[in-house]
Amino acid sequence: MPRQITAYSNPLVKSVRDLRDKRHRREQRRFLAEGLRILTEAREAGRLPVMLFFAAASAGHPLVRTLVEEVERAGGDAIETTPDILSKLSGKDNPQAVVGVFDEFEIGLADLDRSGAGIWLVAERLRDPGNLGTILRTGDAVGAGGLILIGECVDPFSVEAVRASMGALFTVPVVRCEWGDFLVWLRKGLGQLVGLSLDTEHDYRAASYAAPTFLLTGNEAQGMPDGYAAACDLLVKIPMLGKADSLNAAVATAVMAYEVLAQQRG
Repeated sequence: MPRQITAYSNPLVKSVRDLRDKRHRREQRRFLAEGLRILTEAREAGRLPVMLFFAAASAGHPLVRTLVEEVERAGGDAIETTPDILSKLSGKDNPQAVVGVFDEFEIGLADLDRSGAGIWLVAERLRDPGNLGTILRTGDAVGAGGLILIGECVDPFSVEAVRASMGALFTVPVVRCEWGDFLVWLRKGLGQLVGLSLDTEHDYRAASYAAPTFLLTGNEAQGMPDGYAAACDLLVKIPMLGKADSLNAAVATAVMAYEVLAQQRG
């Protein structure tokens, strides 16, 4: 049976609200996700929150009832609360009907099966949570095996990144590692490393992509370091016919991913 929390002063409210901060996420090894669509995506992917906050007005919604039942069946905590407290937890004036607290799920390179997918996404020093979330959505859409984050990337478990992923954080495996470790792992098996670059004459549609293809996108402002580009099996560029000199990192990744998908589907 769900319990009720209606007081801002409840220590649990503060503890959950603190998960909006990276330091507290690291300490608690937990993160926030909000919205019925995202939490339903998580449930369908086999991941349930350890705590589920929901508004009394939404308690009758069938998807909310299902979430409450499954969270409690799994030993989690379902908590009925007020829209004001949901707003405090989510940081939004118009909060979603549900907010979930999830345990972080970290995997390493050794957990990946490169033969399981023809496309893998790799992002280097990605700084924008919106870009990270959008790349995850692209990965889900093209059936990518996972997203490998190289170096000091934005936290994939931040509220903004989780929100931008629209649930793809729960369906696309995410690995965080350093460049050297990634390169050693990559060269132990099959895999074509393809870098997106402006410093090449190879048009992205004229190239051939062998599965599994690892698409490397560099930092939004600086692109990828020269050493990273030199390690790629192939550098390709997307033609720019207007005044802009480059595409947004997430958009470029999506354009490339669909070209690779089209080739691999024949």
